Amino acid sequence: MQLIRFFLDNFPSLQAILLGGVPALGWALAGLWIAGWLKRERNWKTGYTRKVFHFLTFMTVAFVQWRWGLSGVFLFGAATSLVIFYAILKGDGHLLYEAMAREKDAPHRTYYIISPYLSTLIGGIFSNLFFGPFAIFGYLVTGIGDAIGEPVGTRWGRHRYPVPSLKAVKSTRSYEGSAAVGISSCLVIALGLFLIPELTFDVHQSGKILLLGCAAMLIEAISPHGMDNATMQIFPSMLAGWLF
Repeated sequence: MQLIRFFLDNFPSLQAILLGGVPALGWALAGLWIAGWLKRERNWKTGYTRKVFHFLTFMTVAFVQWRWGLSGVFLFGAATSLVIFYAILKGDGHLLYEAMAREKDAPHRTYYIISPYLSTLIGGIFSNLFFGPFAIFGYLVTGIGDAIGEPVGTRWGRHRYPVPSLKAVKSTRSYEGSAAVGISSCLVIALGLFLIPELTFDVHQSGKILLLGCAAMLIEAISPHGMDNATMQIFPSMLAGWLF
């Protein structure tokens, strides 16, 4: 009943759908198209292009929730879902699909699009349902901290370690990428303190920011391949609520 009430209370109004539906769909489509264009026309690696879309999506969600609340997030989330499933239907070779599908995930490329999508959905619902406004910390840590880790690992990662995978696909992360997650998470956690009206940034909170950033780095490091979009939202949101 609590989950049903959560959806009913935050479902966008008809006016919001009519006014915001097309812009939300257009922005989601543009973000994925940009990522695909970078891969096809600029030869960017998929480790970079999927994080371009990842970054744009999470930063949009953080801004929308800050400006219009959860009903706006529901609307943008629905639009993004439509774009993702359209890309999956088009499949191999399509610009939008190739923006997200890693070659190293073959033969489970589609699975590793759907899995992060579902983990993002679960993480966002769980964080907002139980931790309220502190969910924005999960958005920021996942959207920027986690988004920076993979490109850094792809470009500079030399010292790799294995991570759990729910499919028979060998997956590794790098210590360099994990360090980037920790550093960038600390920076965006400080930003999060400005976005919640009840909170203020204070230099005396530096220890808490560092602790939460290190926790985010550890959570990302041990999360199963394809599931970190959930864990990186839920646990930082929970810890932020406890610390701040």
